[in-house]
Amino acid sequence: MHRVAPLAALGLAGALFAVAGIGLAEGVHPAAPPAGAGDPPPARRAASVAGGPDVLTSSILRTQEHLRRVRGDWEAWAELGAAYIQEARITVDPSYYPRAEGALHQSLQLQPDGNVTAMVGMGALASARHDFQSALDWGQRAGAVNDHSGGVEGVVTDALTQLGHYPEARVAVQRMVEIAPGLASFSRASYDLEEHGDVRGARGALERALADAFTPADRAFAHYYLGELAFNSGQLEEAARQDTAGLQEDPGYVPLLEGRAKVEAALGQDDAAVRDYSDAIARVPQPQYVIELGELQASLGHATEARHAFDLVRAEHRLFAANGVDIDLEEAVFEADHGDPAAAVSKARAEWLRRHSVLVADALGWALHRAGDDRQALGYLDTALALGWRNALMLFHRGMVEQSLDMAAAARRDLSAALDTNPHFSVTWAPVAARALAALGGRP
Repeated sequence: MHRVAPLAALGLAGALFAVAGIGLAEGVHPAAPPAGAGDPPPARRAASVAGGPDVLTSSILRTQEHLRRVRGDWEAWAELGAAYIQEARITVDPSYYPRAEGALHQSLQLQPDGNVTAMVGMGALASARHDFQSALDWGQRAGAVNDHSGGVEGVVTDALTQLGHYPEARVAVQRMVEIAPGLASFSRASYDLEEHGDVRGARGALERALADAFTPADRAFAHYYLGELAFNSGQLEEAARQDTAGLQEDPGYVPLLEGRAKVEAALGQDDAAVRDYSDAIARVPQPQYVIELGELQASLGHATEARHAFDLVRAEHRLFAANGVDIDLEEAVFEADHGDPAAAVSKARAEWLRRHSVLVADALGWALHRAGDDRQALGYLDTALALGWRNALMLFHRGMVEQSLDMAAAARRDLSAALDTNPHFSVTWAPVAARALAALGGRP
């Protein structure tokens, strides 16, 4: 590895994260958000499985056969558990989580002391199930055995981020970059920088990862998130360029179809957007993709198609819950937008008792607004934006609450900021934001 140098030295103002020669990508395949139920990923995790998902499936079969012959191989049990978690994320099939848990427990029973691989696996499994306090506990337990592991720091970083312990998360991701500079650490650094409002720094971290990536899936991953950064900043042409470049690297990389579909919807290319969303869902039935397709169909006046999509989302939520995934946050967001606001408040409050991330604060504030409690909503929405995240949807949420509270100047400021940041942030809510701003007299 080369000597590390801070991103600020590369002209990325405000960045705290060191860069160095890239290492082998760690983590999980990003075909689905790590939690598996449609929420934004705890951190961008890179992860190409060398050779792709078919190789992972073959590896699982070989390990299963090996364990039929050598039942006491604790390392193989740990590897099998980790592979099941990977498979769950690739396929968006949470039934792999109980299998992963069984394999990891078997490994820990055979080798309870110093079994870092199984401990990291348990942390990753807890994170996938949204039990972030348990994930942190497992990560710290693994760190007590091996304090120089990028995989351990990845588990700790993700847990701290999702629990809302942002200063500690920044320290952890800095340490991960120093220990294991590579796609997994740079992508987590990028996510932290974006949350803190440093879009330029976030882009720089991903560009460094892209420059050093050496597999098609790794490069596709970096292109996808560079496209996301561009889209979230309203740069449709750049987002489309990144999606196209990523698909040229790896035509089977499903998130790029979702990214391209968002751009197409923003450009009014409705048929192409529906086609790409449908293709992505056929390959990976990620609830996030299904929701976005349903919202697009609703915006086009296709009520039946939208209803079918939202019914599928509810069915998927039930499947995740049945396999031990805590989906209170996902259900809160979905019900606030498309269902029962009172249920959304209940779900969001339950999640807030467990963790104080900006995502949960935003969800609870928006649910309270939709349920008619704007005064209480405003405090949570202030918390959601306290890091400085230039997030158009969050700004819209606060602007709508401010409008309801007759805070006209503040509402104009936040609604303008939302539309200036990304005028296409949501096919459902961007038009609402534009109408609300016009009713307030336009931009300040």
